[in-house]
Amino acid sequence: MKVTNRSLHRDFAFFYVGLIIAFSFSGIILNHREDWYPMDYAYENKEVEIEKSLLNIEITEETIKSFSKDWNLKYDGHRVRDNKLRVYYKDNVILDTDLKTGKGTIEYKRKVPFIGHTMYLHKSTNNFWIWYSDIFGVAMLVIAITGILIPAGKNGFKSRGWKFAVAGMIIPLLFLLLFS
Repeated sequence: MKVTNRSLHRDFAFFYVGLIIAFSFSGIILNHREDWYPMDYAYENKEVEIEKSLLNIEITEETIKSFSKDWNLKYDGHRVRDNKLRVYYKDNVILDTDLKTGKGTIEYKRKVPFIGHTMYLHKSTNNFWIWYSDIFGVAMLVIAITGILIPAGKNGFKSRGWKFAVAGMIIPLLFLLLFS
């Protein structure tokens, strides 16, 4: 079997089409995560009030666990910023409380099916997945390079394709120079 640019391009594209689609979706969504973040969505909100005397002392893990036991939630971490307390619990539950008033909300969250899960692909630190993603990155280079080498003649890379390639590289380079 003779290996050509066309066959390499085709076979790598066929093999990785699912990952290309998943990374495309999750990449677009990551670009707009300030507007909509589908890693999780609130499916239930509950208004709560924490006794002010508990909030007037130093906020520690023990303090949080003492008022959290009423809700049967397992502590996973917290942060205090601008007189606001955010507590993270296991099973994707978040408490946001105003430290001055003690009033807050508990949000129970879930991942958006499929789209939320594809975001995990972009953010995973699993060793196997990192290696697989690196191989995918190399495959994307093969797809790009073989794709520009397939056309020949007046529509080929040497004739006009290089102009599009240069134009396509200028935009990210300008962005890096101006905004990084």
